[in-house]
Amino acid sequence: MNLNADEAVDALRAAGEPTRLRILALLAVEELSVMELGRILDQSQPRVSRHLKLMSEAGLIERFPDGAWVFYRLAHHGPRRKLVDSVLDLMGEQQPDRDFQRLEQVRAERQQAAAAYFERIAPRWDEIRSLYAPEHAVETAVEQAAGPGPFEKVVDLGTGSGRMLTLLGPKARVSIGLDLSQHMLNIARGNVAKAGLDKVELRHGDIFATRLPSETADLVVVHQVLHYLSDPASAVTEAARLVAPGGRLLIVDFAPHALEFLRSEHQHRRLGFSDEEIGRWLAEGGLKTTAPIALAPDREGLTVKIWTGERAEARVRSVA
Repeated sequence: MNLNADEAVDALRAAGEPTRLRILALLAVEELSVMELGRILDQSQPRVSRHLKLMSEAGLIERFPDGAWVFYRLAHHGPRRKLVDSVLDLMGEQQPDRDFQRLEQVRAERQQAAAAYFERIAPRWDEIRSLYAPEHAVETAVEQAAGPGPFEKVVDLGTGSGRMLTLLGPKARVSIGLDLSQHMLNIARGNVAKAGLDKVELRHGDIFATRLPSETADLVVVHQVLHYLSDPASAVTEAARLVAPGGRLLIVDFAPHALEFLRSEHQHRRLGFSDEEIGRWLAEGGLKTTAPIALAPDREGLTVKIWTGERAEARVRSVA
């Protein structure tokens, strides 16, 4: 579907202002909140919000509330996204360096806060995690979604204390756990050793760039990780890349909620995810989705969801 003349003019007008072009360039890197954009651009939030409103109404960007915060990202696809990509491509290296330097500062502050948080709570990670939903019910549902195995290779991204490895590792020929926190990896090593698993490899690694080979894991798990990330869609894309033909990706996280204290006290960036959002990311990664599993808490609190994406079996070419 293409834009007609009036639609094209409206889209170009919405983008045709220096600050708006700067915003589009930043959102091409990752989704950002109004507050973060204001800091990076050194402009007031009301002023930034006006620019965002015009571009959102023109369909160049998407606005999505998340609790008390509002995030923005580039339009997902379609002719308006192609227009934005073309404009940014024409700008090339003319985009202001100071914007990306400030973006790196914002990222660094996020990472420092997250690192300090995980260092502080690592010894109590499983205890804190168990506050959100009955852990035995979640683990039973994970095993159900993963299937009976055996698995050739299990990859756990953001492995934390290694609980998914100790849960699923006994069914795997080899398991790999990645995490950016060395302290969490040390705890995972202890838990894996205690479970008597000797075919587990724990690595310091980035969920956005795992450096693992494509389509080689028959089970990939992303357990309670996405809500910490600045760009969860990219993490799902990378996780999906690892799934072998006939394999599965399990995403375990929260349904949308409004518990703002999880941002301030527990470094959550996103307050849950919708079925539509996760389903779209899985589909873009080439995976077929199945109905998610919902696990409501036994008291007032958070609902845990398990989303599953499957890669189709490789077709065997017939030989004439």
